[in-house]
Amino acid sequence: MEKSKKSQPTIIDAKGLILGRMASKIAKLLLNGESIVIVNAEEAVISGKMQAIIRDRERFLQIGHHRKGPIHPRTPEGIVKKVIRGMLPRKKSRGIEAIKRLKVYTGIPEEFKDSSKITLAEVDASNLRCSYIKIADVAYNFGWKE
Repeated sequence: MEKSKKSQPTIIDAKGLILGRMASKIAKLLLNGESIVIVNAEEAVISGKMQAIIRDRERFLQIGHHRKGPIHPRTPEGIVKKVIRGMLPRKKSRGIEAIKRLKVYTGIPEEFKDSSKITLAEVDASNLRCSYIKIADVAYNFGWKE
């Protein structure tokens, strides 16, 4: 049964999904043994005002040293992967195995173009009543080039 899960990953389209809620659902699936592939990571959103999110991210990036760490991701796929990693017990064996089963991509790679993709309707950004910003905009403000 494990072989079939590894050969057929669940492909999730992150377009228009709220990052934190999406991450918690995906972390639970990973801990249950599923392999997950996230496409369109740059299209996920963070709720809140743009200036506040950028200011908080700037403060977060000031922590650490450029050689000693911690190293903070600046690409959309790195940001999404680190948020999901934060919801896993990453220092325990089951958390380490769960992180290995996760793949995150910006856009849709050629190998997944024709595959069926699912979306998580309960975490869609259309349910928000406040403003939001895409991960691509956050990453672009900190040096990411498309």
